[in-house]
Amino acid sequence: MRQSTIFSALALAAGSLAADCNGHAELCSRQYSKVTFIGAHNSPFVGIGPSDNQFTSPTQQLDQGIRFLQAQTQDKDGQPEMCHTSCLLEDAGSLQDYLSGIKTWVDGHANEVVTLLITNPNAIDINKFGDAFKASGLDAYVFTPDGQLGFDQWPTLGDMISSGNRVVVFMDYNMDISKVPYILDEFAYYFETPFSPTEDNFNQCNIDRPGPVSADGRMFLANHNLNIEILPDILVPAPLDAPDTNSIESITSQTDICVKNYGRNPNVVLLDFVSVGDAIAAQNKLNGF
Repeated sequence: MRQSTIFSALALAAGSLAADCNGHAELCSRQYSKVTFIGAHNSPFVGIGPSDNQFTSPTQQLDQGIRFLQAQTQDKDGQPEMCHTSCLLEDAGSLQDYLSGIKTWVDGHANEVVTLLITNPNAIDINKFGDAFKASGLDAYVFTPDGQLGFDQWPTLGDMISSGNRVVVFMDYNMDISKVPYILDEFAYYFETPFSPTEDNFNQCNIDRPGPVSADGRMFLANHNLNIEILPDILVPAPLDAPDTNSIESITSQTDICVKNYGRNPNVVLLDFVSVGDAIAAQNKLNGF
């Protein structure tokens, strides 16, 4: 049976528990795969240094209205740690602590669907990620599909909220749904535009990862976080440009190209420094509000 049918029945039985879903009543009846989220790129790396991508903490990002948090892990003593490229460069603490903060926030916000995109470049054992979700308690909220969902098979936000399964988790590489079934394969569901864009390739919506695939039937993520190349192949974020980069005009200049290419807005627009500019106003506009 399709997930959407199951969750619609649950929502009906619950009498529509959520008056608003992610802040808008209209989103309660909209499928997850047809909502646009502004995402926080490298959400745990907070500060003003060259390896920082945000000015505010993940909890503050959620308070602002961000509902898609991307985070990078690295192997530290055999465990997933929130490190940017290397734990020697920036270490924002353990995955468990990161997830615990999100779990506390989710506890207090019953009508919100939150998505996490976690990277695993070191191929850390997926069970260790599962252990962190269990230890934090966030596993109580995770969404676990019965199988691979098609684009039109996702439940609505109202369905997810009514069921209690309202934290969606993706991983870019090295997941194993046979061991941890709720950590989903990002590229089975999404394609991405080129990551770490610079001014030379910023305003486009080409398919980059996972390679030459069709956009049909896939959600997609637009990387809209400007980088500066300070040395060959050495990129740093561009915080001084964030007011312009994160303006509605800049964001929609990219999403308009996406609409021209694929007939629809991205599911995610990933930003650095989400507290600067028009992140939530852009999210509202892209969702038709």
